[in-house]
Amino acid sequence: MSTRLSQRLVRLLNLVPYFQENPGISAAAAAAELGVTTGQLMSDLNQLWMCGLPGYGPGDLIDLSFSEDSITVTFNAGIDRPLRLTGTEATATLVALRSLIDLPGTVDPGAAQRAIAKIEQAAGTVRGLEAIAEIEGTESEAVRTVRGAVASRRAIRLRYYSASRDAVSDRVVDPLDIIVVDDHTYLRAWCRSAEGVRLFRFDRIETAERLDEPARPPADTPGSEDSLELFRDDPALPLARLEIAGNLTWVLDHYPMTPTEREVDDGSGRFEVTMRYATQDWMVRLILGFGGGITVVEPESLRDAVDRRAGDALAAYAALDD
Repeated sequence: MSTRLSQRLVRLLNLVPYFQENPGISAAAAAAELGVTTGQLMSDLNQLWMCGLPGYGPGDLIDLSFSEDSITVTFNAGIDRPLRLTGTEATATLVALRSLIDLPGTVDPGAAQRAIAKIEQAAGTVRGLEAIAEIEGTESEAVRTVRGAVASRRAIRLRYYSASRDAVSDRVVDPLDIIVVDDHTYLRAWCRSAEGVRLFRFDRIETAERLDEPARPPADTPGSEDSLELFRDDPALPLARLEIAGNLTWVLDHYPMTPTEREVDDGSGRFEVTMRYATQDWMVRLILGFGGGITVVEPESLRDAVDRRAGDALAAYAALDD
């Protein structure tokens, strides 16, 4: 499921209890509290209006009386009753909660562990309160600060290690949301120094300070599915064309490489990719780390830099032998 669809599902599941607690609230006030636009809220209500219990007859569907002036739930289709999970559903929920705990910044680990304890208690397999205390202490101060800043919509001062540049920088960002890509959690934020949306991997955030000023990203900031710069070609960065050994196909899962249509027709199984890089020094270290597994085709400046660094290394080894 895409990030956008999963976020909308969460909103839809929360709307009925929210409007039951706030009968007659206006669309503008509700949208402000829920963090969406009035138009998005009305679209969600129109979709929710067609949901309900299996059978989906008129008497089973959620019924709402809503306009921009007032929103009221007239029939909740049983959403006011506690959910009873089957064994399979409970197991799937426990697995999902434990996975979220392992992804920093996605949830409050203490809250997730308390939910796990309640489900296990209902199933008769509760581990005890000591497990909750153990999990509550696993979230770093930086992660806790970022998660709180996203919830309160406050600007953050980050000290961040950029792997592509092999450098640590300090920057002030306006947080947008937290997303998960390829088993890593990222803060998506407007970077004031770069003047653009950037992704900050949680395990590379060294320190975080929540500022008193509110987050103020530009009004036309792109959505989460339109701004994953980390995984897009940035034409402002240099492009390398590389040949990869056939036994190194796994590197495609770890680096932003794009296979080309050109095949290396020498029977070796090698294939060609392109990759953007921020600094030549970092790219040289990456290529040399694979020995002869990666060969630079172009640009010539990168190929020469790899040759020079490799020659220096061989000379140093020869000096040690002497």
